[in-house]
Amino acid sequence: MKRSYRGVILLCFVLLLNIICTQQAVNSYFYERYERVVLFAVLNIVLFPIAIWIYFRERDVK
Repeated sequence: MKRSYRGVILLCFVLLLNIICTQQAVNSYFYERYERVVLFAVLNIVLFPIAIWIYFRERDVK
């Protein structure tokens, strides 16, 4: 089972976006900007299934 570079790079990029969204949500919560907290939390929730989809797509490639 060999992974493609494209899939690994895409997965790393999506996971980096998850980290960025989480950090921005925490920072926004600290500064009491609750609309931005909700926005970044929703983005974080949306990015997670995308990461799972990329992982399963790359896992099934032979």
